[in-house]
Amino acid sequence: MNQYETPIVSAHLTDGEIDALRKNSNIAMVEEDAPCYALGGPFDHLTVENQPSVQSETIPAGVQQVNAPQAWNYSQGKGIRVAVVDTGIDFNHTDLHTNYVGGVSFVPGALTPMDNHGHGTHCAGTIAAAINGSGVVGVAPLASLYAVKVLDQNGFGQFSWIIAGIDWCIQHSMHVVSMSLGGNIAPAALETICNLAWSKGLLLVAAAGNSNLQNPVPPAATNVIYPGKYKNVIAVSAIDSANVIAPFSSRGPEVDMCAPGVSVLSDKLGGGTTVMSGTSMACPHVAGVAAVAWGSHRFSNNEQIWNLLASTVDHLGVPGWDLMYGYGRVNAKTAAAAMVPPPVVPKRGV
Repeated sequence: MNQYETPIVSAHLTDGEIDALRKNSNIAMVEEDAPCYALGGPFDHLTVENQPSVQSETIPAGVQQVNAPQAWNYSQGKGIRVAVVDTGIDFNHTDLHTNYVGGVSFVPGALTPMDNHGHGTHCAGTIAAAINGSGVVGVAPLASLYAVKVLDQNGFGQFSWIIAGIDWCIQHSMHVVSMSLGGNIAPAALETICNLAWSKGLLLVAAAGNSNLQNPVPPAATNVIYPGKYKNVIAVSAIDSANVIAPFSSRGPEVDMCAPGVSVLSDKLGGGTTVMSGTSMACPHVAGVAAVAWGSHRFSNNEQIWNLLASTVDHLGVPGWDLMYGYGRVNAKTAAAAMVPPPVVPKRGV
């Protein structure tokens, strides 16, 4: 990593070397790396009611739920660069190879950003599976996909890999960064690089987490994970087809908005489609809507796109904001079709 504003170095050090650095007045902070993981939930056996079989080409229920098809006359995300920071992308998949532009791997031993898990491919399909006569269609079917591989074949990684991935996104001028991953504890350097990315004009979207079944929160508490917990990252909770918060979905004062995350149909590693659940599946819906909205408001900046997304949601909880749904369910049509500058909407997070 070589960002002038946030000089971060990742290294393997001995205890003696760590002590020496901590005593060095030129070093701002020394902290340990931490593990992170993909956020698909153990709910793959569920099916979506009235979901059509995939015999030709299908608009998944979640893509319809966020009103993406109704927005496609305004924008399909063409020219918007979306980075999928995840397990990689199966760039040979027939739904994805048209929109796949390139990428990078920060996983040791993985020489390319080819997916070897399936999680990143599923997220990429929700964002930008192409209209090609087969498979499924994503929220932004003309957006440009970039694979930033930071999780291994088991869906696990280190936050230092994610930091390097976000750094790559800054250097390569991504518009939207989709991060369906995280952890309960993160180094401060992660927030530093997220803040830098925001200051450079990138829109960061992350899964809120799937912690509620294991660690239910009382009112006003939180179990949102990092990096979604940060103020300059859009934290997305998961809802079902009835617009009800998923029981597994994390919630709390850092949640910004919600999107479909239960029994989401999307692309499968190696070809075809599969169903997955989790806030991991909600996050790419928002990333896709951001691409659609940015495509129809091409000269906007990331702050304006955030205000646009947040001010055009469909409210599901109390008017305004609540800890389960945030401001509400993202709506591609109203965001893409907006004709007046959006009001300023406060970002959540710490």
